[in-house]
Amino acid sequence: MSLIMNTHYFRLVYRSILFLCMLVGFIRNHFFNAGRSMIHIFDEKPVIMIIIWCVFAFEMTLRFFPSRYESPGCQKQFRRNYQKSGKTELVVEDNNAAVLAGLLWLVLNSIFGAFHMMGMLDDDFMLLLCCAYSVCDIICILFFCPFQTWFFRNKCCSTCRIYNWDYAMMFTPLFFVKRLYAWTLLALALGLLFRWEITFFKYPERFSVSTNDYLQCSNCKEKLCRHKKQLQPLWNRIDAYTRERLKKLMNQTETIIDEKIRRK
Repeated sequence: MSLIMNTHYFRLVYRSILFLCMLVGFIRNHFFNAGRSMIHIFDEKPVIMIIIWCVFAFEMTLRFFPSRYESPGCQKQFRRNYQKSGKTELVVEDNNAAVLAGLLWLVLNSIFGAFHMMGMLDDDFMLLLCCAYSVCDIICILFFCPFQTWFFRNKCCSTCRIYNWDYAMMFTPLFFVKRLYAWTLLALALGLLFRWEITFFKYPERFSVSTNDYLQCSNCKEKLCRHKKQLQPLWNRIDAYTRERLKKLMNQTETIIDEKIRRK
């Protein structure tokens, strides 16, 4: 367990607690009418949101500077972490995949936003969605990342093309919440994203595993790939079990259909 990985697990714990608290409040208020909306609680007791705001604002502020507590995936943008390999050929994940991932994310959240503007979803749901995204963000780092598997097929998070998009994606639903704390968090997240993209287009050699030795496995201090490889047998067993159950279900369905046909 590296220092960076311990940091990830610490974030997973407090983000999960925050999500569960939001979920309980949401369910009590919307399904049992046993509480007040979360947005009103934050308005009446701003100290709660101030603490939450400070935690995430602090996390994002750290990303603007080199830090040994952060993953190489977001630290490769800094000049001090650029270790020339002597090669000139750039090897960076497909930008078309990055555009596609970004568009799909915007479409998904536009759907939620449209429901919000029609009154079908409220501010509480958008805050809950942000909390869910924050937990999924750490799950992507520690366990399984759909962007890595389905879009970029990169070797690890260290070479991820969109690593610093995480906070902007996490806080996308806050665009529809008309509160100062929501828009300031989103603005800070977008600042991270823009800084990342500007650096990528100005210094693409920092993001390429062939030109930047900092991204080589031998220099990695995170060792996240070892953790994911240890989990691979579990995913394989889950996949095999799921396939077997689906196969049995299909066979049972076919048997039932055949029996009905014979009866007719």
